[in-house]
Parts: sequence; C-alpha cells; structure tokens
Amino acid sequence: MTIDRVTLEILKNHCRAAAESMAYTLHRTAHSTFVKETEDFTTGLTTPDGETFAAPVELGVTWFVGLNYKTVIEMVDEYEEGDICMTNDPYSGHVATHSPDMHCWKPVFHNGELICFVVGHIHNTDVGGAVPASISRTLSEIHQEGIRIPPAKVMKKGKINQELIDVMLANVRMPEQNWGDLKAQFASLNTGERRVHEMINKFGVDVFKAGIVDLLDYAEAQARAIVNNLPDGEYFFADYMDEDSENGFPCRLALNLIIKDDTIMLDFTGSDPQIESSINIPTGGQERHALLMVGVIYVLYALDKKLFLNAGVCRMAQSILPEGTVINPHFPAAVGLRTLSVQRLMGLVFGAFVQAAPDRLPACPASGGPIMNVNTIDNRTGRRVVASVGPIIGGAGGSPFGDGTEGSGANSSFLKNTPVEINEVEVPIKIHRYGLASGSGGAGEHRGGTAIEMWFEALAPNTKITARNMDRTRFTSWGVQGGGAGSLSYFLLNPNTDKERDLGNLDFLTIGPGDIIHVASGGAGGWGNPLKRHLKLVQQDVQRGFVSQDSAKKLYGVILNDGVIDQSASDILRKKMCGEVSINPNFFDYGKGRTKFELVWTRKNYDLLTGILAAAPVHWRFFIKHRLFNAIGDEAAENNHSRIKTLFDEILEEFPQLKESMNLR
Repeated sequence: MTIDRVTLEILKNHCRAAAESMAYTLHRTAHSTFVKETEDFTTGLTTPDGETFAAPVELGVTWFVGLNYKTVIEMVDEYEEGDICMTNDPYSGHVATHSPDMHCWKPVFHNGELICFVVGHIHNTDVGGAVPASISRTLSEIHQEGIRIPPAKVMKKGKINQELIDVMLANVRMPEQNWGDLKAQFASLNTGERRVHEMINKFGVDVFKAGIVDLLDYAEAQARAIVNNLPDGEYFFADYMDEDSENGFPCRLALNLIIKDDTIMLDFTGSDPQIESSINIPTGGQERHALLMVGVIYVLYALDKKLFLNAGVCRMAQSILPEGTVINPHFPAAVGLRTLSVQRLMGLVFGAFVQAAPDRLPACPASGGPIMNVNTIDNRTGRRVVASVGPIIGGAGGSPFGDGTEGSGANSSFLKNTPVEINEVEVPIKIHRYGLASGSGGAGEHRGGTAIEMWFEALAPNTKITARNMDRTRFTSWGVQGGGAGSLSYFLLNPNTDKERDLGNLDFLTIGPGDIIHVASGGAGGWGNPLKRHLKLVQQDVQRGFVSQDSAKKLYGVILNDGVIDQSASDILRKKMCGEVSINPNFFDYGKGRTKFELVWTRKNYDLLTGILAAAPVHWRFFIKHRLFNAIGDEAAENNHSRIKTLFDEILEEFPQLKESMNLR
C-alpha cells in the first residue's frame, strides 16, 4: 500500500506523540528519584518484529533510538491480549544492557491481529547484588550485579504474575521503590496501547501498518543521504578509560570507521580484551546493537536536525566486533558499568567522524563524572534510603559554531539534575555547593563546556557512596583543530583538611557524619586556536568565573587589568604567542596523560599487543595483557616493540598449558 507524503508526515507526528504520552505517564507516576527526576527511562513503539519506529525527543534517555526488541520478543512463545513481558538480563537477547535496566514490552492487537508493540525501560536504583545500586567497577561477573530475569510474562491476559514479582522484590534493597516504578511502566505501556488504537481509528489499520514500515524506510533514506555527503575513506581513532579493573591499567577502545558511498563500517578491532571488571559492553555481537549506534545517531543528527529518529537510521551501518573483547564479551563477564564504556565509545565515534567532517562536528564532550548514589539511614524516621543524588557531568565540546554547552555534555545531556531541595528532603545529606567547575573547559576559539562539581556532607553514620562511571582522572577529553583538552575529573574526601584523601576512580566507599565529598566531572575539549577567540568572549568568561584571569593570559593571550581588556598589551602578547612552537599544531590535543602513555604504547605496539591477545584463549587475555603492561612499565623505549614479542615468548615458556591451548609447539 502506498501512503502519500502528507499522510505519512501526519502519522509520523502522531507516532512520536504517542511515545511522548507514554513518557509523560511514566515520568509523572514513577517512584524513584532516578526515574522521576534524572529521567533515566525510555518509551517507544516497535513493529511486530521489534524495530523501534517512534521514540520521544522531549523526555527520557536518548541513547536507545535504535533499540531492536526482536531477540527478546522471539524468546516468548506466544502473545495474547493483556500480556506484558519484562527482562533485565543483559545476556538474554542483549536488549537490557545491565541488570538495573528493566525492559518491558506489551503487544497491541486489532481484531485479533498483532499490530505492534509498545515498549520501554527504566533504570532501577538498585536490583540487589554485591553493592548498593548494583554497579561497581570492582565486580567481575554478572552474578554479582543483582537479580536477573530472563524474558518472561509479568502480566498474563491482564493478570499480574505475582510469583515473579515476589521473587524480584525479595532480592532488591528497596522493594517498594522497584514495585512503584514497575507499576509506572505498566501505566506507560497502557497509555501507548490506547494511543495506538486511537491512530488505528483515525488512519485505518492498513494505513497504520504500511505507515510504520514507511517511517523506518524514511529514516533510513535520510541517514544514507547524510552519509553519502561525507568523504569516503578510513578514519581511525582510539581512546581510553583510566582503568580496566580496580587499580588496573588503561582500557583501550579502538575504531576504524570506513565510509563508502551511503554506508559505514565500524571495525572495533584493536579494542582491549574483555576484562575482569564491569565495564564490558554486552552487544552479543549484534552489528547494529543500540549501544554501538548511539554515537552514530548523535553524529547524524548533528549533521542534519531534520533526521527522524528511529531504528531505520541504523540500517546503513555494519560492525566488526571481535569476540571476547570489551566490545563483545562472553558470559558471565560483568557489564554493570557499561555506561562508562559507552560514554567512551561515543567519544570514539565522534573522534572518527570529526576527521571526516572537521568543519561541522565538535570536539570531545566532557565525561568521567559519576552518577552519585547514597545508601544510608534517615535520621528522622530510621528508614533506609537508597537514592541517586544526581549525575555529575560536564559540558559539550566546543564546535565550529560556538562554545560547548556548560554542564551538559552531548553524551549524557538527557540525564537531568536532581534539585538540591529534593535531595536534602529525601536523603540525609547536606549539599554545600553544586555548580560549574571553574577552568574545566578546554581552551579554544570556541571553548569546551565547563564541568559540574558537587560538595556534600554525610549526616548519618555508615553512609555508603557509590560513584558510578568515575573516570577521566588520567585521560582527558580531547580538543580539535588546535583546541585544548578539557580538565581532569576528581573525587576528594574531606578536601582542604588534614584528612583530605584523593579517591581517584574509587567507586564505592563508606563515610560517616561530618565527612565531605567533593566530586567533579572532567571538562569538554575546545575547538580551534585559542588565540583566535574574541577578546570580549575571554573577558566575559573571566567575569563569569569560567576562566581565571591567569588562564586568560596564559591560554588566550588576553591581559585584563581590573577586569578591563588591555588591547595593546594583548595584541603584543598574542603576536608573540603565535610565533612560539608551544602552540599545538596537531588536529587533536589529547592532553598530557594520553600523550605520555602513547609514547610507550604507540599504535604499532598496540597493534602487536592486539594480535597477541586475539590469538590467545579468551580467559587468558586479561592476564597476558597485565603481565605485558607490568613488564613494559611506563617509560618510552625504542625497543619496546621487540620487547613485547620477547616477553610474550617468556610467558609461553612459563605457562606450557597456554602454549598448548594455542596449538604452539
């Protein structure tokens, strides 16, 4: 059936409105702060085969536009009116991507025919497991990350499956909160079902069925047109997380982006092996897995704001995902902290694409700041509280079109802050400061967005803090086109006292009444030569506290006297600075930490390491990597390439069982 463009446009708006109605219902009725304030949830409509054809743009997470429910839909034998299914198991169909994410889907029927599904997820503040909030870098297998529910009917023909509910609630720390959020999900799905029936009544079932197929094709055509306007070629980029385990070595993600005509290939060969930590990304080897596509969708939307966001956007993409790597781990690898690795994955995609469109795309957004969770006792009621006190994020990267947004980065801007007043009412903490961190944005003609910092004090004993996603204490966000790298993140206990302790990337600790936490995200990268930044913009940054007067002089060549620009002195200084070799001539500014690291682990050396690890059995790879890193150390040497080969030969001789498993004699 052919649908005219006008009707399709009207149907498109109705479908998005239906998804947004679902989101508003969920937002208004949720119980946990993390859903009703932070808005870590999704809603959507999928085809009978599970492709998302409509999602909201105003509420909730923007990560899962390309989510495909096909795998979990097929794991349920049959569907009837009134059924609702759910799963939070990352290894059952790879739709849920860590245990706290509870995905639900409900079939919508018309005259007995399955027309579509209404779907969505929420992030539960806690689903049990080894630590409050269920996520920590220290966890090494999925069994430690809370209860897992394979795809199952939580409601059968409109009747609650109470046994399943009882099992779930018996394994979580705040059962009334989880149950309240789950009921909000049910309400959201029911809203979506009603909206679908309204559309069928308005357009007719045949137009609706044909229209949802056309909407996916429409988005696919738009995406292909955007890619077709980019220059063909191969664009390599790599980036790092600070640690591959607690007190471990850096974890590398690598991407070779291949653009050809209207298609892209994402080759992740060169990414580290799966690790004994929870930052693995559970893609199941699906070449268009939603987590892989987040950065791609962000880039395409940045290049054309008219792009209709649904799963059709992803059809022009393919991926190479080596098995047993951090990007495609084997069960039972822990995956709870995949939020951190996906943030770095997005930056990886941005870094590859910005080489193809340097005058249209921004520098690296800030990241590394954690989502702070508190588990403690309310002094007034004696009630246990498990709550998120908000995401500590940074700004967007500077772009060809202007400065990065302050305190709201491109890779996590959907996460809303929790107002201080709500935190202090619901959680026994006192917030001393919550604002923008001065000097955190990377210098540039267009400055990187500044990071967020928070100071808060515990008011009850045995207060447990989970700092999920803490990173970027070593490797900063990168600048482009002469722009500077952003600042490092930091995590301090009792700052400016004789008890001050730098917590680094620690993500779980216990503090007591009077202890103070100071945490900040890293800042975003800058775009363009800082010496080309307009003097008045630098003056304005100093007045607003984004840049210090000393940095205005040192980084931008702008001299201020009592807040007033000294034009002639600034002109002389800028001319002098332009002639100095210290001005970064490279396309990327990676910051000191990465620059030093890559003097040792050059691309050539890392390619050799990748080949060695790929040839080894999966369960040996993490061990071999750590042995080699320990032996090589952190000093650059010309013979490191040959040393890596020699050291690996020594490992083979030391462990004949490894040699045998690799069929080496």
